[in-house]
Amino acid sequence: MRFLYNLLIYLALPFILLRLLWRSRNLPDYRKNISERFGFCPHKLKNCIWVHSVSVGESIAAIPLIKLIQKNYPNIPIVVTNMTPTGRARIKAAFNETVLQTYIPYDFPDAVHRFLNRINPKIAIILETELWPNLFAKIKEKNIPLIVTNARLSEKSFLGYQRIASVTKDMLTAVTKLAAQGKADLERFISLGLSQEKGVFTGNLKFDLEITSDLFAKGEALRKKLGEDRPVWIAASTHEGEEEIILAAHKLILEKDPNALLVLVPRHPNRFDQVAELVTKNGFSMVRRSQNGECSSDTKVYLGDTMGEMMLLFASIDVAFVAGSFAEVGGHNVLEPAALSKPVLSGPILFNFTEISQKLMDAKGLLIVKNAEELAQTVNKLFGDKNYCKEIGENAKRVVDENRGALLKQFHLIEGLLAG
Repeated sequence: MRFLYNLLIYLALPFILLRLLWRSRNLPDYRKNISERFGFCPHKLKNCIWVHSVSVGESIAAIPLIKLIQKNYPNIPIVVTNMTPTGRARIKAAFNETVLQTYIPYDFPDAVHRFLNRINPKIAIILETELWPNLFAKIKEKNIPLIVTNARLSEKSFLGYQRIASVTKDMLTAVTKLAAQGKADLERFISLGLSQEKGVFTGNLKFDLEITSDLFAKGEALRKKLGEDRPVWIAASTHEGEEEIILAAHKLILEKDPNALLVLVPRHPNRFDQVAELVTKNGFSMVRRSQNGECSSDTKVYLGDTMGEMMLLFASIDVAFVAGSFAEVGGHNVLEPAALSKPVLSGPILFNFTEISQKLMDAKGLLIVKNAEELAQTVNKLFGDKNYCKEIGENAKRVVDENRGALLKQFHLIEGLLAG
């Protein structure tokens, strides 16, 4: 099976390169540092702590963990790898030069070998669900402790890994410890072949998200630019096809309250201009965040076209809709607005956040809407009833507070592996 896998990935090499070039049409950073994706890491180290977070969501979750590792192991260099330029940019914004960065190599045997020989990790810390046969095999061969931390496995991913059961089971033998977000995630990993003694339920790092001391003051300052006396809602991390639904809902909201403002934040920066065109095409007057302008009473849409400011934007609004949930993406992090006591709305597609969303729904801190009409009705209800709006936000915040603690649990597992 490994031979067949390697044959297929080498045959796929031209298509991998073409895909990089295709993605670089709108995001030129995909053309940069391509050699790193083949194991030519720019850093030559005697040892390090290696942390891998695929993209933006995993990177945000990893930030408090990386900071805790830095604090406790100040003399060991930390290498952080990503798969996407946006994930890389998020780590860069959080740590600047205090961590070393490179792309994780594609899963070619020679690329993986080169990469590991360059950084010589004392431990490999992989976030969430990044299982690669050659990478894990080489980690096992080199006797590097491997922890899959904040591990999650949706039902959809579980069924996919089940189809290659022998390869999956072989990969899981390389895992030294697996810290699962949820009990259902842990059960799925065990069903795929993870030894029970290697798995532990720790909860989700995303509940331990960092709230900086100046966030609320900065949020108030931004709110003054948006308009203190107008109702403001956000549609965060939208994907293609979702903006049309959001803008249709906003038209309905404006029919009831012409003073309402929508903060619209596309998930990917390469779509900022495209979404801006869509907004103006639909007849909305707009201000772009990147231009640092103030909203007038005529402004109906504020486009969040910057990176690394989502928590600031959440701090400045009244009602939060988290996207990726009208598209087959599986939802995005509903805990960010919840941690700021904002009432949280979502579409129905939440397979990436099943347990988190269920906790919030059970506590009446998350409201599910199925279409533009329901979204508009719910936003208008929250705008019109401040007590109801506050209650939903407080319910959401309580869920976050009650589920904190995964950070220390996962760090102690890492600490134990480093000591061993």
